Amino acid sequence: MKGTRINYAMVGGFVIAMTAVLVIAVVILSGGGGATDNYHAVYRNVTGVKYGTQVLYEGYPVGQVERVTPEPAGGGMRFRVDVSVRRGWRIPSDSVAAIQAPGLLSAIVIAISEGSGSTSLKPGERIESREAENLFAAMASVVGQLGEFAEGDLKPLIVTLNRAVGNIDEIAGNQGRKLVDDLGGLAADLAERLPAIVDDVQILTHQMQIASGEFSKLFSPANRRTLEGVLARTEATVGNLSEFSRDISVTRSRIDGVLETLDTLLIDNKLDVERAIIDLRHVVESVARHIDILNQNMEGASRNMYEFSRQIRENPGLLLGGTPPPDQAAGSR
Repeated sequence: MKGTRINYAMVGGFVIAMTAVLVIAVVILSGGGGATDNYHAVYRNVTGVKYGTQVLYEGYPVGQVERVTPEPAGGGMRFRVDVSVRRGWRIPSDSVAAIQAPGLLSAIVIAISEGSGSTSLKPGERIESREAENLFAAMASVVGQLGEFAEGDLKPLIVTLNRAVGNIDEIAGNQGRKLVDDLGGLAADLAERLPAIVDDVQILTHQMQIASGEFSKLFSPANRRTLEGVLARTEATVGNLSEFSRDISVTRSRIDGVLETLDTLLIDNKLDVERAIIDLRHVVESVARHIDILNQNMEGASRNMYEFSRQIRENPGLLLGGTPPPDQAAGSR
């Protein structure tokens, strides 16, 4: 009897020890063992998320869900999910926590995707969240869209194809023979006209050969050299024209400078120029008033000079105060 109790005690202790080991292993595997840091995320739908839901960091278990708290927001409801993560575990500030199911039959987890930021979240701060993707809802939406496509687009297409096939059958049955007859007539007509078409093609080929020969003569080596010389002279002429244009531009610039200088000179000496013009006008008016007297005096002076020169020619001695020479013409009479 005593030995039986000892056996029962040993079996009970073993079971209790194994149970404790199992609990400890589950806690360790779920990331809930040891010191932790608390974070939180906010979702609109937390289907499958509850206390103990595993938290993964890039697929590695680092903690679990501690509580899910409903919070009214903007006329709706949001759910705050508090999670505990191993103490000291670095989570970049731009990391994203999403509610996911790794497999079709796997349990829901909160998967944290590592961000690329250089700063880390502090314990108690919020992790950016991404809503869960409902596979069945997406499949139902796709099925609904396929049904709408089949009802709205595929069925009318099938009806149209049936009508087209019926029309083709009708054409093939009633108008096929007529089409064959037309094709036969067209082939016969083409056969009759084919020799004339061949002759026209030969004539065209001969004319093209003649034109090719003329082009060959036109672009003979001598003609090419002449053309090259003309082009060279043309280029030289263009170069000379360009240089002449540049010279004209320089000359124009100089003339513009001279005109600007004259404008400046006239503007600066405007009063002197006006006075000179007034004096010149007075002189011209005075000359105009006395021009008749001057003409008369000049005419009298010219007559006197003419008479003086005549007398000198007749008697040069008048210049020395002598007597006039005898008139030879009078003595001969």
